[in-house]
Amino acid sequence: MPAVTKEILSQAVAAIGAMSLHQRELLLDEVRARQSNLLYSVLATRRFEVTYEQLEVVLNILLVCFQSMKLTGRQFKVIDELMQERCLGRITGRMRFLEGLSLEQKSVAANTAITEHPEIWLFAFAFNHLSTHGLMGIRTDAEKYLVLAALNVVECIAEAVQPAAKVKK
Repeated sequence: MPAVTKEILSQAVAAIGAMSLHQRELLLDEVRARQSNLLYSVLATRRFEVTYEQLEVVLNILLVCFQSMKLTGRQFKVIDELMQERCLGRITGRMRFLEGLSLEQKSVAANTAITEHPEIWLFAFAFNHLSTHGLMGIRTDAEKYLVLAALNVVECIAEAVQPAAKVKK
């Protein structure tokens, strides 16, 4: 069962959408303090000729994901480089699987990846947000690195979630 429910995600999207630039900066400071590797992996995409407009799309995904994490009330492991590499390996494996498939097969595989993901709502949000901003077509190396960074944020969160505390009766 996902830690981030549809309701929590909806609250996070609304909260981030209502934030001023200054409030977003403060939340990014909190991300840096609590999950710095997530922030740095997104910012590192600037090395690949990513525009600021493209970077803003992935930063928005990061902020929504982080706000969702906070709203769950659950504990999350600190995401380190080893976890990021492991998660990135899973994502690139899925992408390699798509190579050579027809458009219909790719669509089925993408839908399956979303519906079977442990954090289905976050993954669907990230996938949709990237698609809405024209990044899922992956026409350039910059877009490839942005997609990888965004999906890896979700993949890492799925791995970092701690089991829910058991309620004593």
